[in-house]
Amino acid sequence: MSAPAATVAALAKGLAAGDFSSVELTRSYLDRIQAAQPGLNAFITVTAEAALAEAAAADAARAAGKAGALTGVPLAHKDIFCTEGVLTTCGSKMLSNFVSPYDATVVSGLRRSGTVMLGKLNMDEFAMGSSNETSYFGPVRNPWNPAMVPGGSSGGSAAAVAARIVPAATATDTGGSIRQPAALCGVTGIKPTYGRVSRYGMIAFASSLDQAGLITVSAEDAALLLGPMSGFDPKDSTSVESPVPDYTRTLGDSLEGMTIGIVKEFFDKGLDAECESRIRDAMRVYEKLGAKFREVSCPNLPLSVPTYYVVAPAECSSNLARFDGVRFGYRCESPKNLTDLYMRSRGEGFGAEVKRRIMTGTYVLSAGYYDAYYLKAQRVRQLISADFARAFGECDLLLGPTSPTPAFRIGDKCDDPITMYLNDIYTIGANLAGLPGMSLPCGFVGGLPVGLQLIGPHFSEARMLNAAHRYQMETDWHLRVPAAFA
Repeated sequence: MSAPAATVAALAKGLAAGDFSSVELTRSYLDRIQAAQPGLNAFITVTAEAALAEAAAADAARAAGKAGALTGVPLAHKDIFCTEGVLTTCGSKMLSNFVSPYDATVVSGLRRSGTVMLGKLNMDEFAMGSSNETSYFGPVRNPWNPAMVPGGSSGGSAAAVAARIVPAATATDTGGSIRQPAALCGVTGIKPTYGRVSRYGMIAFASSLDQAGLITVSAEDAALLLGPMSGFDPKDSTSVESPVPDYTRTLGDSLEGMTIGIVKEFFDKGLDAECESRIRDAMRVYEKLGAKFREVSCPNLPLSVPTYYVVAPAECSSNLARFDGVRFGYRCESPKNLTDLYMRSRGEGFGAEVKRRIMTGTYVLSAGYYDAYYLKAQRVRQLISADFARAFGECDLLLGPTSPTPAFRIGDKCDDPITMYLNDIYTIGANLAGLPGMSLPCGFVGGLPVGLQLIGPHFSEARMLNAAHRYQMETDWHLRVPAAFA
């Protein structure tokens, strides 16, 4: 048990067969976390004592015949999800002292399924970033090359799964924050349909775009874990009341007759030529499996980045108004008066990227600019949604790259926010339209992973997971482990 590198599916089978206990498994992962943390910086908080207690309870439940499929399987949570009695920082100085009094719905759902929480994972501050360099707790490093970024904002989740120091992790996606780091770290990431998974207890960035999801080794693992996370939650007004299928039931379905759309706008001049070559290789695998391809056009997709960077900051400006230094979180030293308390607490508590987005959002919502920016962005958002709807009239799924390039060097794009924002050019559209999306590893360029993106119609997670699983049955890209962590 010294070097677990198995999938959630394999670990669940091993626990059920009695090959090892949850306590043994959990201790093994905690040892790996301890060894990797100084170089990787994937965790903000490790809950070793609580994890071992949860693992012992899982072993007792299994001995009593009360275990489910996931009982005793360890995982970790992105530090954006509230966890009762555990530090929940959102990667920010503002919440560096905040201990949540309750569990997010995602956390409580996975807890009920018997999973064991290993700790809380590093992330871009308030999920604002594409490289995990904006975290107050320092950047996360890519396990394939520590000089490179892991992607963001769920960089800690992706790096931890890629390094096999956790078998799976929760994550969130506002404009690509699950899929992009999954691509750059060579793991599987799924963003479900908006409303499929409750946002209650998930610290809000942009409420009409944020969605909780998973980063795992395989699509099969994602299918196993997505069920317990999903479903209607009366505590979340954006939660959709729709039955949750068994996502594992259709994993082996044939792809014969499936039509996959190739979005013309995804294969633009910004896409690295070698990355495109890996995507084309993956398409040949799908053809072998019986899928047919059809080129489709989404002419408004090139407008997704400017649209997103009006809508998301506007919503962040409203959501982050609650962090005032009064009720919870960071408070400045020796304020002169209430105004000084507000101004200095927010000025000292937020990092540069968060301040940039708050200011942008406040500007586009202000009198005289609302119509010119925010209202116009919402209209373009509807046009992008309509483009996708037309495409799904012809296709079952859409396919393209997740990111324009493999991982870039830490520090390379910090001084150029616009270039940084363009990393999300292929992922943002799905968030604007509320669609489910996935990233799967499909090869390497220069020793760094490349991600293939699938996008489906609303609530087509089962179809998407099946397509991803069938591809992974034919390839082993998702099973590759960085040499330093093998």
